[in-house]
Amino acid sequence: MSSKSKASDVDIASFCSVTGASYKDAKKFLEKHKRLDAAVDAYYSNPNSFATSTKLQTSAPSTSKINASFDEYKDPDSEDIMINGTIKLCEDLEKDPEDVVLLAVAYELKAPEIGRWTRKGWVDGWKANGCDSLPAMQNAVARFGHQLSTDPAYFRKVYLYTFDLGRTDGARSLAMETAQAFWSLLIPHGLKGGALSHISSTDSDDDVDMNGAEGWRPEYTDWWFEFLNEKGGKGVSKDTWSMFLDFMRSIDTKFEKYDMEAAWPSTIDYFVEFAKERLASSRA
Repeated sequence: MSSKSKASDVDIASFCSVTGASYKDAKKFLEKHKRLDAAVDAYYSNPNSFATSTKLQTSAPSTSKINASFDEYKDPDSEDIMINGTIKLCEDLEKDPEDVVLLAVAYELKAPEIGRWTRKGWVDGWKANGCDSLPAMQNAVARFGHQLSTDPAYFRKVYLYTFDLGRTDGARSLAMETAQAFWSLLIPHGLKGGALSHISSTDSDDDVDMNGAEGWRPEYTDWWFEFLNEKGGKGVSKDTWSMFLDFMRSIDTKFEKYDMEAAWPSTIDYFVEFAKERLASSRA
């Protein structure tokens, strides 16, 4: 971790898991000592050097406390938490509203749309994650971010939920601009931690390519967007959204092992032709 960078969610989650410290204390130790191992050593040497909060919550979460926290953010003219409350929530969680981890939070709390949270989803979601206080919520959000980056099964759940989260009422597809914004958040995060690691076989074992030689590359995301924009479509269907995740995890770097006879959406078929032409021109 660079001395100029902030503590990452991955390191914070790891620090909290190892030490049992709170989100705020983990962040302070990591920002001072830069490396995870050095921060953990410093914590065990003097755990009270940044003593501002308690350790992770171990008792059963209080439903009344979770309801009270919902009321802190709830819109006065609505039964739900809306945009203004969401902005305040992000400030309290110390997260940018456009941080990808908010998609995981939306999945966990079953938000019906971006920037809107229901009481039932809020209470059930935080209770299931053992949270009834802001420090506990901060710890959980750090854990969500780590899991979203490293766990393919969890990434899939959040990814699929995001489609419905971003649709407007009554729409069957996701607006192209919205889909690309979500992909811009999710794909780099999944590639960074391994949640989008290449599957080298399609059998039930899901063998993962650990050396990173195969699979989706960051520049392919730019090609995908360029292709979609040239194609001129207005939206992304649920079928394309869902199967594109499998495509990213299964395709080889040269797009040579793609099966045109398989049941892929035609949009992906045409993109493979586009990508092969792009690869050929780069080698020319």
